[in-house]
Amino acid sequence: MGLSAAAQARSGTQTLVVMPFENQSNAPGLEWIGEAFPEVLSQRMASSQLYVMDREDRATAFDRSGIPSTVLPSRATLYQVGEQMGADYMVMGSYNFDGSKFTAAAQLLDMKKLHLYPAVESSGPLTSLISLQTNLAWQLLQQLPSHTVMSREQFLSTWPPIRLDAFENYLRGILATDHQQRIHYLHDAVKLNPNYSAAMLELGKTYFGTHEYESAAAWFARIPKTEPEAGEANFLLGMSEFYLGNYDKAYAAFNYVVTRVPLTEVYNNLGVVEARRGHRTTAIEYFSKAVGADPNDPDYHFNLAVALYRNGESAAAARQLKEELQQRPSDAEAKSLLDVINRGSAPPAPSAAAAAGNALLPPNQTRVPLERIKRNYDEASYQQLELEIHNLTEARLAKMNSHDHSAYHVQRGEEMLAQNMPEQAGSEFRDAISADPNNAAAHAQLAELLEKKGDLNNARTEAQTSIRLKPNVDALLVLAWLDLKQNQMQAAENEVQRALALEPANAAALALKRDIAARQTGAK
Repeated sequence: MGLSAAAQARSGTQTLVVMPFENQSNAPGLEWIGEAFPEVLSQRMASSQLYVMDREDRATAFDRSGIPSTVLPSRATLYQVGEQMGADYMVMGSYNFDGSKFTAAAQLLDMKKLHLYPAVESSGPLTSLISLQTNLAWQLLQQLPSHTVMSREQFLSTWPPIRLDAFENYLRGILATDHQQRIHYLHDAVKLNPNYSAAMLELGKTYFGTHEYESAAAWFARIPKTEPEAGEANFLLGMSEFYLGNYDKAYAAFNYVVTRVPLTEVYNNLGVVEARRGHRTTAIEYFSKAVGADPNDPDYHFNLAVALYRNGESAAAARQLKEELQQRPSDAEAKSLLDVINRGSAPPAPSAAAAAGNALLPPNQTRVPLERIKRNYDEASYQQLELEIHNLTEARLAKMNSHDHSAYHVQRGEEMLAQNMPEQAGSEFRDAISADPNNAAAHAQLAELLEKKGDLNNARTEAQTSIRLKPNVDALLVLAWLDLKQNQMQAAENEVQRALALEPANAAALALKRDIAARQTGAK
């Protein structure tokens, strides 16, 4: 994970790194804000055209450059680090606080052309720090060749508010080197904001790192599957349950991940879990997928060999072991198992003991090594590949008429929703609107997403736009729900009636009609 994924910039996908901002303030206790800028700007600036490298990538580059994290680097040093990362763009900046007003300035550097863009600024009360940072992100995006078409107001409203005290505790937690301090800060972040998924993920990872798997699993399991962190959380939940011996729970967690992010290491781990559960055939299927997807990883060949040998397919197992030993000649376990196969020794008979790891095998049966689980979770590489595919698709779609181009993104958004990926779905619906601002379905779908996120004002705007373009049930029901939340019963009833006039048998509209009637009866 980290630098290897980020450094491999592909054509069509540009890469950006945000460096920690320099603290120019004399006010005490503000040093953590320097790291807050990469955290917020990286999240805000990432898009289908821009892959933003994370803190892990940056830490690796500083380490490889031999630069201590405690040293305040010069611009030349920052350029050296950005070059090490293979970034196309770099964001640098500083901040100041005079006791009443917080001011931040940022500059975008084109690493390839060595062009430094004009500085942008954002200022206001310290309590509005995250909004100020989001404003900076919007201004920086406007300077990029493929800049966002969103207005400043739309961009700012896209991001849900975060309590500043919770965010500070989160930042202090991820920067803490002491285990107990890290736990303390992250716990405080979640206490202040009980739905803070990023803090929950870091808490789980902290416990996971010290092999406290029960505590780790509890935190990973709390993260909703609709959150951006859900992929990594469920991968590590699967790992935690695996180490606890809860193979059914491990399988469920890994299986969710593979529907969201079909990574090769997840197929491998599903195979390992299935092997532990004694499901030999499906274990072989998963290991075969892993080998097919990445034939250069010796562990996948080894695991497939073990599974085949356990299943009595010694010749096929030997072929996999030979492949593995060509890539990793020093693997003693692989050599030993290949020797056993060459001597014609029998694999263990199918049994719970054998499946659970050779426990109490009879003396005439061979002790077979256990399959190897993968601990790395490289969603960054997958996302970068997805960005490249997206950009290639966009280049193809650009030749189509705007209607078909937009319709493609609506369909993709609906697929993302079916996979419980609302953030990605929202991006697709916005791409659809960019391609064709008159696509009523895209506005309606985006309105539904915004309503579920609690962004009621923008949800109403999108729903009204959709209806103005073409009256439709989805947008009318969004308006009805919004009016119901504001106790505007008559308006909600009118919108439901309009929806039923379009689709008399629509189940959602009929259910909402009954709900409104029940509330009106209860109010009398």
